[in-house]
Amino acid sequence: MHEQWLSLIAEVGFPIAVTFYLLHRIETKLNTLIEAITILPEKMNRS
Repeated sequence: MHEQWLSLIAEVGFPIAVTFYLLHRIETKLNTLIEAITILPEKMNRS
């Protein structure tokens, strides 16, 4: 895994590699947020 990151940094540059890393990290958080928003109406109806 680290070899892939080092190769990516060498090929495209540090700023682009950091951008891809941050986008990868935020993707899971966005999926969690989407699930929470989808479930919200059901939880509000139960109250």
